[in-house]
This record gives sequence, C-alpha cells and structure tokens, in this order.
Amino acid sequence: MTTLLALIYIAFISLGLPDSVLGSAWPVMQPELNAPLSLAGYISMVVAAGTVVSSLASNRLISRFGVGKVTAVSVVMTAVGLLGFSLAPEAWMLFVLAVPLGLGAGSVDAALNNFVALHYAARHMSWLHCFWGIGATAGPMILSFELARGASWRGAYGLISGIQFALALVLFLTLPLWRRARPQQSASESEAFVSNRSALKLPFVRTALVGFVFFCAVETTSGLWASTYLHQARGMSAADAAMGASMFYGAITLGRLLTGFVANRLSGAKLIRIGQCVCLAGAAVVALPVPPAVAMLGIAVIGLGTSPIYPSMLHETPRRFGAENSQAVVGLQMAFAYIGSTLVPPLFGSLASATTLQLYPWFLAACTLVMLAASETVARRTNTR
Repeated sequence: MTTLLALIYIAFISLGLPDSVLGSAWPVMQPELNAPLSLAGYISMVVAAGTVVSSLASNRLISRFGVGKVTAVSVVMTAVGLLGFSLAPEAWMLFVLAVPLGLGAGSVDAALNNFVALHYAARHMSWLHCFWGIGATAGPMILSFELARGASWRGAYGLISGIQFALALVLFLTLPLWRRARPQQSASESEAFVSNRSALKLPFVRTALVGFVFFCAVETTSGLWASTYLHQARGMSAADAAMGASMFYGAITLGRLLTGFVANRLSGAKLIRIGQCVCLAGAAVVALPVPPAVAMLGIAVIGLGTSPIYPSMLHETPRRFGAENSQAVVGLQMAFAYIGSTLVPPLFGSLASATTLQLYPWFLAACTLVMLAASETVARRTNTR
C-alpha cells in the first residue's frame, strides 16, 4: 500500500498542475488567439461543469471499473485536453477541449479522495491535498520557465500534457496494485451499489453538502479576489497585491503539510472547527482599518484556516455516513464543492461591482459562518447517531 500511496500523491500533483495555468497564461493567450478578455472565465466554467458531471458519475463508474482504471482513463482525458490547448489555432476550440479537461478532473478527485479516506490515516488526506497545492504552484512556474526561455504558452501546455501522459502510462502499468488493494476492503464496501439518489436520502448528507458549497465559496472567492481587493480597496501596487494572492495559496499548502503531523492526534471535527475559527480571525483582520500589509497577512491567515477543513471533511465521510455509502457521498461532495467554486466567486464580483469591494472580508466571514453552522450540525448529529 506504500507504493500505491506514493502513486496517489503523484496523481494529485498532476491534478493540481492544470488548475492554475489558464489564469496565468491568459494574458499571453488572449492576444494571440484574438479572444475577448472575459473568455477565460467562460472556459473555466465549462471545465467546472465537466468536473461536476464527472463527479456525479464517478460513483457508478468506479463501482463498475474500479478506482485504478477510472483514474488512469481520467488522466488520459486530462492529457488530451491539455495537448489540444497547446495546439488550438482558434479560441472557440478551447471550449471543446475544456470538456475532457473537466470530465477527467472530477473522476480522479472523487476516486482518490474516497480511496484515501477508506484506506489511510487522516494525515495522508492532508498531505494528499498538500500535493495538489504543489501541482497548482508548479503549473505557473512551468509557464514562467517556458516564457523566460523564449517559448510560448503552447510549450507550457504541451509539457504539462506530456507529464500527464507519462503518469497515465504509469497508472496503466500499475493497475495490478489497485486490484490487490481491493481485497482489503471491508464487507460493507462490497455491498450493492449505492446510487446518488440513495446517498442524498441519508441523514444529514444534504447538510454536509451545504458545508462543501460554502467551503469552496470561501476558498475560491478569497483567492480569486485577493489581488483585486488589495490593489483597488487597499491601494497596494499591482505587483504587491499579486504577492498577496500567492501568499494565500502558499498558506494553504503549508497549512496542509503541517496539519498532516497533527491529524492523527486531533479529531476531524476539531480540525474543521479550528480551521473555520482561523478563517473568521483572518477575515476580522482584513476588515479592520489596518495597513495594507497587515490586510495581506490577514488574507494569508484565511488561507491557513482553510487548509485543514476540506481534507478533514472528506476523511470524516466514511465514519459519518458509512464506508458502504462513502463513494456515492464523496462524489456528491465533489460536485457540490465545484458548484460552489464556480458560482459564488462571480456572485461576489457582481455584488462588489454593484456596491463596494470593501464587502470582501464580510462576505467571506458570512460564508464561513454558514459553513460552520452546517459542519457543526453534521458533526453533532452524526456523533449522536
């Protein structure tokens, strides 16, 4: 199982690699493709929609084909989408290529998160998502390297695609490892297939899904609007404001690395609660009339607070809802998480445009409080049951 765990970590690096490239590459992609500035947002929404669809379908696919095959095929789909991006001569083609990119990501996310929740200790879930952060950080670095040596953004997409194809080959060659892991499943895991509809009827699953929507609302809204808030509402230079966004994602990655060392000593419910309180503290710092540099640190504190929440909520799933139901529930959680990350940041953008960017910390605090209420309800009621 150690070799398999290492493979899962590598797979999560690959999952994070493409996530941050489009936004970083768009300033150079847009003029070359003669595309409107807003097109990147719509392409991102197509990717997210594909991810939601594949997350919902992952339960049935994994039940039929197994985690190993679904993961390998999904990585191939991601690689094909990225290769297409590197070759696309016109902007409209990116919408078509965004479909396999999204479909591949959702199934990998749901399959591996549930597999780790079932078979490994809590610390590995935190480190798993830390490795996603490494991939998300490495994507723009690969782009920067390609541009610095005089290549185009197409070279960066091609290189990342090549990494994905290499990983897919490794995954196909190591399929026997996944098959050997199946006998370790408990008898309850091998019972009859649990549909998404049945999973939705389980006690407090819908409340848990609310928590996932608002977690992603906090995380993605914080990251997407951090630079704009620091630049326009706090008067920082564009370069310094961009550093604020980088600090936010760096804090998430560092927090997940550190959480792994304490995850086996603290319960998942405590880690979730601590993270949410830290998020509220960070939002309070940002809301105060403090110097811009302190507000930037407050945004990093929000990132640090989010770091244990998502992995802990996922790792608690088999315990709270039963191992036999966990794959269906995790698929639903992934889908609702992506719904939150897709819809809420644009909603805040529209709200801020109509009012003021000063709402940024208050909006994040409100979303955190809703998430806190949902997660505390689930923790209390499932513990009672």
